[in-house]
Amino acid sequence: MFISSVIVICLYVNLGIALYGIFARPSLVKKLLAITILSDTANAFAILVGYRWPKNGTPQPPVLMNKTPYNESIKYYIEHSVDPLPQALVLTAIVIGLAVTLFIAFIIIQYYRLHGTVDVRKAKGLRR
Repeated sequence: MFISSVIVICLYVNLGIALYGIFARPSLVKKLLAITILSDTANAFAILVGYRWPKNGTPQPPVLMNKTPYNESIKYYIEHSVDPLPQALVLTAIVIGLAVTLFIAFIIIQYYRLHGTVDVRKAKGLRR
């Protein structure tokens, strides 16, 4: 279980870096990168929640190989298989996150074209 502790600690460090980038950095580009790190960290958390750490053996894919499963095979499947629902949700979140990231990047580019800066501190004085 040492490796799972290291993974959780690394995810918390990523979460801290992302929150620092969102709240403390003045550049919109850096904020966009921090939002991307945050979404990737959330996806990794979702995968970790759905992952099973079996007591004996290695985790199995969520597929029953028998056409007519027996009670023993179903019990083995429940104990060793990885939950497929978080994986499906993360695939959907990756696609949606990519679309949102591209949209925000487009907005930042347009903002730079109009105002000549991506610094939030300078943007406060640009009100019309």
